[in-house]
Amino acid sequence: MNEGPKRTEACGRCSMSTVVDVVNDGESPEERAERDPFAGDRIEVDESAIRRVSPAGFLGDLKSRIDDVARRIAYEK
Repeated sequence: MNEGPKRTEACGRCSMSTVVDVVNDGESPEERAERDPFAGDRIEVDESAIRRVSPAGFLGDLKSRIDDVARRIAYEK
């Protein structure tokens, strides 16, 4: 039942491929096609969505805002 070369993401997130393989195990090709995360050219997440849920993104934005306030106070601008 080899359906050709296995398509995986180019960024190396092997755990994503493993999860998809486990979830799709035993499904027909039509069922797999409906939920195929690799169907498009790439997986993209909007930067603003990442910043909302990522602690590093949130804290980076917070640091920038605090720096801006401190700069305005220090230089009276």
